[in-house]
Amino acid sequence: MSARTIKSVLENFVTGGGTVVFSSHVMELVEGLCDRVAVVDSGKIVAAGTIEAVRGGRRLEDVFADLVGAAATDSAGLAWLRSSSA
Repeated sequence: MSARTIKSVLENFVTGGGTVVFSSHVMELVEGLCDRVAVVDSGKIVAAGTIEAVRGGRRLEDVFADLVGAAATDSAGLAWLRSSSA
């Protein structure tokens, strides 16, 4: 319930003319909460605009990965999840 309450407070703040700067790596959450987005890579804005303009008909997660140079299937960092007792 706390997430719903926070979302309601933020929406009321924006409706009253306020601006909220929200930072997240969870693009699904960004798509659900924000109407504009800026993608930052190494301290530089590499894309900015409305969600739809930046998405360009694609999933924001895919656009984000392309913009910051992350491989969508890069699992090397998750090697510790593999069982060593195979």
